[in-house]
Amino acid sequence: MDTSEHQRKFAEWTGEHGAILHHVVNGFASGADRHDLRQEVMLAVWKSIPAYRGQAKPTTYLYRVCHNAALMWKRSEKNYRHRIDRFTAETREDAGMAIPPAVHRGSGAEERLELLYAAIHRLKLLDRSLILMWLDGLSYHEMAEILGLTEGNVGIKINRIKGQLTQTLKGNDHGPR
Repeated sequence: MDTSEHQRKFAEWTGEHGAILHHVVNGFASGADRHDLRQEVMLAVWKSIPAYRGQAKPTTYLYRVCHNAALMWKRSEKNYRHRIDRFTAETREDAGMAIPPAVHRGSGAEERLELLYAAIHRLKLLDRSLILMWLDGLSYHEMAEILGLTEGNVGIKINRIKGQLTQTLKGNDHGPR
């Protein structure tokens, strides 16, 4: 594949299917981290173009690439955050500092969307991928193909995840898992 074809395919995919990238990024990152993850996902899409053989729909292929990039980023970010959190906890403990209280959230549409993404962030990584795909309207068959699960397993997991999110958003959640 020559450079111009590569650039054309990248522009086509990111233009037509940019919502996939947006949903994955917002589902796996928050705040300033969204920019970092967006860059990682875009780079993964760019690098993956020569490997695309047309055996799957472009959307299925993009979901797989984006979710794999997000999972890899999340693992590396988790390790980094763990080290930072341990350091700051030790620093706070040594300095006798209290952890600041949580910020109050409003009830507008944007705030509700942020609450939904916050609840999604608390899910296990596979569950997070599934619910993002479900919210994007993918069929159980497509989700199963992307994630290597059976359609029945996808259906069971989606119903369980929706229940978890409902409980979390109603405020009946009893803390992180």
